[in-house]
Amino acid sequence: MALTDPPASITYSSVVERDSVRIAFMKAALNDLSVLVADVGNAYLIAPCREKIWFTAGKEFGSRAATKIVLVRALYGLKTSGAAWRAHISGNMGELGFEPSDADPDVWIRAATKLD
Repeated sequence: MALTDPPASITYSSVVERDSVRIAFMKAALNDLSVLVADVGNAYLIAPCREKIWFTAGKEFGSRAATKIVLVRALYGLKTSGAAWRAHISGNMGELGFEPSDADPDVWIRAATKLD
């Protein structure tokens, strides 16, 4: 069986637009709202792998050399890692009560009551 590239539907991962970030900051400033931002180090390693990938361990695995290793987390370099991370973070953001904005699905919004 020949290996083929996975379809774009499982590899595409969107990125927040710069203009969307600028508009969100402006809207927050005009309405005296707090803004939360975050960066996740090694993000791909947190997301579950969406592909079934295995390999034979090399000598660097010591006593486990030559055993079959199954990947359970997305790795940098896999074509589907970006999409796996996007799906993973979307699920978590939803659980926290955030919703993607209508204008840009990579800008997440959560309604909150501001204490006076």
